[in-house]
Amino acid sequence: MKKNLIILGAGFLQKPAIEAAKKLGCCAVVVDANENAVCVPLADRFEKIDLKDSEAIFSLAKNLAHDGGLAAIFTAGTDFSTSVSYAGEQLSLHCHSYEAAQNASIKTRMRSCFQKHGLPSPQFFSVTQDDIENGSINEFVKAIGFPCVVKPQDNMGGRGCRMIRNAGEIAQAAKHAVTSSRTRTAILEQYMKGDEYSIDALIYDGTFTVTGFADRHIYFPPYFVEMGHTMPAEIDEKKRCELIATFALGAKALGLTCGAAKADIKYTENGPMIGEIAARLSGGYMSGWTYPYASGCNLTEQALLIACGKTPEALEAMRRSVQFTPPDSCSGSEAPYVLYDVPCTQTSSERAWISIPGVVKEVVGVAHAASRAQVNDVFPRAAQGECVVFPRNNVQKCGNVLSLAKTRAESVAAAERAVSDIVLRLEADNADTDAFLAGMEEKSETQFPPSAYSAPPDIESICGVIPQNARVSDNIPAQLATLHASQERDWNCRTFLQTCELFDELCKNHDEFDAKKLWKNCVRGGVQGMLYFADTLMRKRDNG
Repeated sequence: MKKNLIILGAGFLQKPAIEAAKKLGCCAVVVDANENAVCVPLADRFEKIDLKDSEAIFSLAKNLAHDGGLAAIFTAGTDFSTSVSYAGEQLSLHCHSYEAAQNASIKTRMRSCFQKHGLPSPQFFSVTQDDIENGSINEFVKAIGFPCVVKPQDNMGGRGCRMIRNAGEIAQAAKHAVTSSRTRTAILEQYMKGDEYSIDALIYDGTFTVTGFADRHIYFPPYFVEMGHTMPAEIDEKKRCELIATFALGAKALGLTCGAAKADIKYTENGPMIGEIAARLSGGYMSGWTYPYASGCNLTEQALLIACGKTPEALEAMRRSVQFTPPDSCSGSEAPYVLYDVPCTQTSSERAWISIPGVVKEVVGVAHAASRAQVNDVFPRAAQGECVVFPRNNVQKCGNVLSLAKTRAESVAAAERAVSDIVLRLEADNADTDAFLAGMEEKSETQFPPSAYSAPPDIESICGVIPQNARVSDNIPAQLATLHASQERDWNCRTFLQTCELFDELCKNHDEFDAKKLWKNCVRGGVQGMLYFADTLMRKRDNG
């Protein structure tokens, strides 16, 4: 009889875990509050339970253990490692302790653990609605200084997280972070300037094995939107070893002993500084896709073996020893685990595509992107009829491309080419699109959202018309000559010339254009802005 294996989450990011559970000969019992989640049909058994409801999950686990045997409880890419450990600890399963999972889930507790153990992490304050209303938040910001960062203490995906750059941004940013928290508590902390990395690891039997080390590509201040990652990271060996050692020390400080761990960590002018450490595999596409592609190691399967109390033989066969090299800020710290890593032999790149605000009329280019050489996957997230926004977090992106190649340059180029193929054509005559193209911005969001391209100072001097059905790429004015010749790229990896040529391909038949209006929409909104301008003119003409 198959043993049951509970997987928390039925979203797309849980697909590798469901598939791995079945491959290991277990009955995949998938739990989610959403009975229509995309991976529900893959489950051997589905249970509709809110992932925050630790008691209900424990009750299910206890019943399964009594009825037919329970191999493990597992999650990846969700906020709910505490729910795993709450049930797992009471049932003596192989997992991090409940206390350690809480340390790794509640950011204020996490920071306190790092401070207690003398590890490099930002200065911080806990923030509630009362602190906003009574003005204490202003004193906290004054103590830390600008810029600083505020975020929910218990959320992921960048939701509710943003930089505070001046006094005018404090109240709105703090309020949004607090309301994005399940416990209505945020954390205000020092901004860390430096290159950012994501690192996955598996911890068991006193060993710590790095299973993925990637560059993170973060954009669009005051928000922190990850537009992709590249696996493995491009970094010198000394810095890499320092970051791994700091991650290991941080995991030990949190009490992580059995299971997965994931770090967001920066290398600053003062050396490594820990952003966050979670008690689970990474979200996004790193643990389930890009690392397995680049290394040949099925990370999710190996993590499940550890959760089942079995030896991850493939991991042990592939891993190599890593020198424990703590930075000066951690001098005197002893190695908390025996360190290993499983290296990548190829490069896998993930890149996202995004949209300006509006309603999707049509998604163009997905099949062409997927057919490109060295592109492994294209995952659309926004479809016809859906409302889209310029992203303020990682949940609001419109899709992702994953590539694989022998070299970093080839992998990055393949992913970016595929992203540039894909266009979300928006419905005409939309107030949100109009507001974006007019450059309107919230008072607390100066210089956000950004424009597709840098506007030349003399753009207002453009005059004349572009004739009906003429190619716009043949009518680029002198005021845009520098932009025409440059390699500056928009959010979706297109140069100005590529944008013009793509518009010509997608809009062969169009009305006569006021040249200045067209080019201003192009500079602000890229090919989407141009198409929207053309389609809105046509709708107004047709409506008389």
